[in-house]
Amino acid sequence: MTTNAPHSAHDHHAPEHAPRMQIAKLAPEVYKAVLALEIASKKGLDPALVELVKIRASQLNHCAFCLDMHTKDAIAAGESVDRIVLLSAWEESRHFYTEKELAAIELTEAVTVLTDGFVPDEVYATAAKHFEEAELAQLIAVIATINVWNRFGVTTRLVPGHYTPGMYKS
Repeated sequence: MTTNAPHSAHDHHAPEHAPRMQIAKLAPEVYKAVLALEIASKKGLDPALVELVKIRASQLNHCAFCLDMHTKDAIAAGESVDRIVLLSAWEESRHFYTEKELAAIELTEAVTVLTDGFVPDEVYATAAKHFEEAELAQLIAVIATINVWNRFGVTTRLVPGHYTPGMYKS
């Protein structure tokens, strides 16, 4: 089995794991419904911002498949490698992001982790300051949707490394 993982003649990578199941084939109506939610959630939002949100949620959820997909999509859309790499340490690299992006990233963390069982008022207020109300509703939908995909990916052990940008576009 080939992968897109970098290697040389001297490297011996761990073997690729097998996915537990193919949820899209076993629950096609669920898959189609989440795909429709995915498409609807992004409407009116900056595509670069959407990719940053998806990458950050996927980092937090340890979804390697979604990280593979969304980092490749972000790079293909012109996102810088620096901004992608530093996203996991955004609080220490704030100067790489706009205030609006930072508000979205912080909201993504709050919605994804729900550490105290809720999204803090300050985090929501900051996001509301940078996003029109309808745009904020869309952002919340994008965050919720990537969390659904992450949970599918992590639970079914989707295999990263085989995605190429645009391969799932119809």
